[in-house]
Amino acid sequence: MGVLNFIIDNILINAAVVLGLVALLGLIIQKKSVSECISGTFKTMMGFMILSSGSSVIVGALEPFSTWFSAGLGIQGSVASIEAVLAVAMQNEVVGRDIALVYAGIFVVNLIIARFTKWKYVFLNGEAPIYMAMASILFGVGLCGFGHIPAVLIGAVLGGICCVLFPALAQPVVRKITGSDDIALGHFCTLGYLLSAGVSKLTGDVSKSTEDAKFPAKLSFLQDTYLAVGSVMVPLYVIMAILAGPEVVAEAAGDKNYIVYAILQGITFCVGLFILLTGVRLLIAELVPAFAGIAEKVVPGARPALDCPVLFTYAPNAIVYGFVFTTVGTVIGMFLWPVFGLPMVIPGIMSNFFAGGTAAIFANATGGRRGTIIASIVHGLFISLLPALVAPYLGQIVIEGLPSLSAYTMTDVDCVSMSLFYSWLLRPLASLLGM
Repeated sequence: MGVLNFIIDNILINAAVVLGLVALLGLIIQKKSVSECISGTFKTMMGFMILSSGSSVIVGALEPFSTWFSAGLGIQGSVASIEAVLAVAMQNEVVGRDIALVYAGIFVVNLIIARFTKWKYVFLNGEAPIYMAMASILFGVGLCGFGHIPAVLIGAVLGGICCVLFPALAQPVVRKITGSDDIALGHFCTLGYLLSAGVSKLTGDVSKSTEDAKFPAKLSFLQDTYLAVGSVMVPLYVIMAILAGPEVVAEAAGDKNYIVYAILQGITFCVGLFILLTGVRLLIAELVPAFAGIAEKVVPGARPALDCPVLFTYAPNAIVYGFVFTTVGTVIGMFLWPVFGLPMVIPGIMSNFFAGGTAAIFANATGGRRGTIIASIVHGLFISLLPALVAPYLGQIVIEGLPSLSAYTMTDVDCVSMSLFYSWLLRPLASLLGM
């Protein structure tokens, strides 16, 4: 286990290293010079690390916003955070070991399927599979009662299938967004993206894109992507700070004036977006040509399935539409679903941004601006409904030494769907077979 843990902890779970090794392998296969191999590997890793730095800045800016949101609206409920569920799960050494084994197994199954079937997708989002692995172990062992070995094997197979299935389902729309087949989407929120694309197609007008907004001369500055984002985000931060009040904001702001701090956090969000998009451009410019070597030799016809920010440069205005109107949908869902006997779910602001923004890019590709607005609200309802459905099952998970998960629920709707698959199908099946 020592060697396996080292590989998982230092290589497989480190997306920058994985992508660097992929780029290096591709360049070596193409018989590039030593200088080109070093340059391509370094710039690929640097591009991803720049992207990750931008994501960290955005996450850091959204954390106080999430606190102000809950305090300002005076709500309590299950916290929608797949990261929090993972943090609790990893406190148990046995659960952590099993998650690591499933995580490694997912990569192996993914490569086998890509090599020997028509699904030529290699999932290179290093973070998402660990959430799928976590769901497999928590629900396989803690809810269905599988032994550790069966749970690991089932989780690896199901996770590996998901790593090719979801990119394949999304690819027709990704092709429309990017104008090529060079990259695929590797992010386990795909069901929400496909729903958004479908709703937008039914309700929108593809000829009127979110990116074609015309501004009066006095507002021409809004044609700059980052100023446009800031014109929405800064007022949102200020409104939430006012609703939460100076005492709540002071927990993050310290001695700074709470309104000034809110304005600076809104601008910090825009800084994070700028850094993220810069990293995306560098990553794609280096990784896609290098990956061609692997596609030719190791997995003929393979496409790299990358994290959702790789699409952000194609429709940056849509990201703002997605965040705002997905949040509207999740707030409606927060109060709507308890009417039907489901728990109240406090929206996951980071999920609203990353998943909501990507869903809006999908929606814009199929239904333009009007479709994006309608589809983003529906998307918000959808990504609040699934966490509400899975929350009661999380509370039923019992594994010796594992703290209770009743205060949380999961985001990333593909992982939630997998959890519901365990709860609704595999659990009754295991009971029927006496497992």
